[in-house]
Amino acid sequence: MCAVSCMPGASKNKKSYDFPFVPRSEWSDRPPIDDPTLLDTPVPYVVIHHTYIPGACANKDTCTLSMRSMQRAHIALGWGDIGYNICVGSDGVAYEGRGWTVRGIHSGRGNGFSLGICLIGDWSTELPPAQHLETVKAVIAKAVELGVVVADYKLVGHRQMTDSECPGDALFEEIRTWKNYSLLPSGPEDSL
Repeated sequence: MCAVSCMPGASKNKKSYDFPFVPRSEWSDRPPIDDPTLLDTPVPYVVIHHTYIPGACANKDTCTLSMRSMQRAHIALGWGDIGYNICVGSDGVAYEGRGWTVRGIHSGRGNGFSLGICLIGDWSTELPPAQHLETVKAVIAKAVELGVVVADYKLVGHRQMTDSECPGDALFEEIRTWKNYSLLPSGPEDSL
């Protein structure tokens, strides 16, 4: 009798998630054009983003198109791939971007010591749906569990790392109420 670990394609190290998760292989139709640089994990920061464009997506088909659109746009900017580590759609599904441990291109000088999570949509004037926000919190908890992010991480909005309106006023006000939200700088290690 064959256990799950000896089935074709199964791995003893395969991650399980408490939230819907779409691996890169299910949405991307192209590989990165650069050689991925790994993060020195665990990282001390989680940076929250919104896309502005493309707008919110509420199912796998539209979110897949959004992920591909972002990947193409970011490659055109010379970033080599989609900039974010993980993206989340309005349906509460997480989409693997660069992945948990690959250095993203999403927060200027903060790229080397942060995990970038993007909420697909424009969250300037309204909040994402509740399931969207709950999945983002679950993604952060999973990043801590996986050892990608330190347990006492600092949560910031993209606008705190670079000159940007991201992650939108409504979403920024929301994340300011979340566990581990941090004002910058709080110490010499925060100097960017």
